[in-house]
Amino acid sequence: MSELNVGLSIGQVAERTGLSVHALRFYEREGILADQVRRESNGRRVYSEDDVDWLEMCIKFRSSGMPLDTIRRYTELIRQGPGNEQDRLALLRSHQDHVTAQIEALNECLNVISHKVDIYQQHLDQGTADCLWVAPSSVQQAQADAG
Repeated sequence: MSELNVGLSIGQVAERTGLSVHALRFYEREGILADQVRRESNGRRVYSEDDVDWLEMCIKFRSSGMPLDTIRRYTELIRQGPGNEQDRLALLRSHQDHVTAQIEALNECLNVISHKVDIYQQHLDQGTADCLWVAPSSVQQAQADAG
């Protein structure tokens, strides 16, 4: 029997997705999984490849800052089937806009950091780094000593 037919244990899914067993159970309780997880006669969860694919997408959503409520709403829309594609698209576009704004803000931060790196490198190369960001109290003391 292939792994696809047999299914995957919760431990195998945890290993493949990087989620803890606890997190997988939490996602299931919270209604994040698109399909209900099958159970063996002994109660053990049996996951499919589709479950793993879905979880990997949800991990990307979470990593990008999508709230669990939004993931849950998206999951509910998927479960409802055809007819709500505009709602799904609106949800995804809204999050896309949020992620785009985050990237823009991070790029601004990166530009400031890169500028500071360039300044420090330039001063280190020129041997003038000792003048960078002198504490104000040191400047006041040096002025008082000179005066």
